[in-house]
Amino acid sequence: MDNLEELYSEVIKFHSKQPRNFKKLETANREMEGHNPLCGDHLALYLQIEDDRVKDIGFQGDGCSISRAAASMMTSTVKGKTKEEALVLFNEFHRLIKGELNPASEAHHLGHIGTAFSNIHKYPMRVKCASLSWHTLRAALEGSAEAISTE
Repeated sequence: MDNLEELYSEVIKFHSKQPRNFKKLETANREMEGHNPLCGDHLALYLQIEDDRVKDIGFQGDGCSISRAAASMMTSTVKGKTKEEALVLFNEFHRLIKGELNPASEAHHLGHIGTAFSNIHKYPMRVKCASLSWHTLRAALEGSAEAISTE
């Protein structure tokens, strides 16, 4: 493992152990559930949307370190963004974890998430863990009434 991969492995570990926005958001006006049956990840996502913007966001649940870190980093990244900006981030992240976006050579808005998860596509069983919070976010932003499953 090279130094950069090691560094971003540490970032994922850090966010897993000390997740940002790990809270039930009492002011939420949108809530969405997400499940990853393969890994057992479960996520409850809470959003406070005002003026078409993610004013605040939180999550709770149980999951593996990849799922928890992805949710932590995602919530930090989309807080304050418009729904449109958050959906752009979803699309970029989705391309990243499928191996279709190279964060080192292609412009994107993912910041350190792009580097931290740049190799996840090499581990197909972990892709669903990394994408659970993002798919749950998209469903919440689009007003879906059904819980999300990565199956």
